[in-house]
Amino acid sequence: MRKGILLAGGSGTRLYPITQVVCKQLLPIYDKPMIYYPLCTLMQAGITEVLVICTPTDRPLFESLLGNGHQWGIKIEFAIQAKPEGLAQALIIAEPFLNGSPSALILGDNLFYGHLLQSTLQLANNSTGATVFGYHVANPQSYGVIEFDDNNNAIAITEKPTAPKSSYAMPGLYFFDSNASNYAKQVKPSERGELEIVDVINQYLANKILNVTLLSRGTAWLDTGTPDAMAEATQYIAAIEKRQGLKVSCPEEVAYLSGLIDQKQLVDLATPLLKSGYGEYLLSLINKNFLNEIH
Repeated sequence: MRKGILLAGGSGTRLYPITQVVCKQLLPIYDKPMIYYPLCTLMQAGITEVLVICTPTDRPLFESLLGNGHQWGIKIEFAIQAKPEGLAQALIIAEPFLNGSPSALILGDNLFYGHLLQSTLQLANNSTGATVFGYHVANPQSYGVIEFDDNNNAIAITEKPTAPKSSYAMPGLYFFDSNASNYAKQVKPSERGELEIVDVINQYLANKILNVTLLSRGTAWLDTGTPDAMAEATQYIAAIEKRQGLKVSCPEEVAYLSGLIDQKQLVDLATPLLKSGYGEYLLSLINKNFLNEIH
């Protein structure tokens, strides 16, 4: 059974001063805390055990917001990242939690949305080796970039190249087999003093067990690490929800439609939230015609 790792550490310096007293993953993206979005992505993949990695200061806040996940039919645990030293560090911190299980690592400030997203995630969850995603971007030099050969096979992944060999960046979502923590422990700090996730992924590539899935043009990937990006993400989510009347990355909805909670549990979750309109939306999910329409 694959387990999820949600990395919500870091200092959020690119968002100062708004992150000087609270981490960015607790800030709102439209009508929900940012962390709801990556958490729902893991849930949509079929993952029900999640480790949230955060700073010692933020842990009580995350625990207050998320609890142990029981209300959504999942299990949430917490671990501390005292000092951010690269994404691969999360795999080392999570090793006791994983206990030999395969994993899915998602960054707490990455949002995904799209019609085919859930099926894509579930395919990745059922895959072997490692699976990463490619997303066409206008500025690949700002990301980890995937290079392909003439047969569209991945042959190299480079972190923030000055001369990108393709326009496909790797979003902050990675599926690994049970070897990921061991691979991470073999990684040496980069020039910027971090354990780079690219170095873990390249070990899978060298062993010919790396799968690269290109996300469709109908899939949105939003990285909310700057004020402009947060504003754009809020505008995007607001537009989708207002136009469709459906919420994006609502954990109660994902849990209910996935059968993780029943109708009574959904009503219990909705009742305290009725004044905000969020609760009314949750109650609307009980309407059978609505559910048929979703499926």
